[in-house]
Amino acid sequence: MGEKQETNPSQEQPTLPRQYGDLVGSDSAKKTIWHDLVGLTVEEAERKIKEEMPGAEIQVVQPDCFVTMDFKRNRIRLFLDSSGLIARAPRIG
Repeated sequence: MGEKQETNPSQEQPTLPRQYGDLVGSDSAKKTIWHDLVGLTVEEAERKIKEEMPGAEIQVVQPDCFVTMDFKRNRIRLFLDSSGLIARAPRIG
C-alpha cells in the first residue's frame, strides 16, 4: 500500500506534428484545397477530386447545415450554395 511507483523519466514524449503534411501523412494527396471547383456542380467537383485523390470520402453539405469540427485526412466536404453549386473551395479535413 505504501509502495512507491517509479516513473521512467528517460522515455521521451513524441513531439506533436508541426506542419500540415505531418498531420495528413506522406501517402496523402499533394493537393489539399481545390479553389478551381467553386461554382461547379457536385458531379463535376467529385469527378475532379476523385481523379487527384481516388480514396477521398466526399460529403455534400447543403446550405445552412452544420458539420462537426473533427479532422479526417481522406474527407473532403463540398459546401453548396442555394442553387446547388460549390460555394467555397473544398479542402481536406
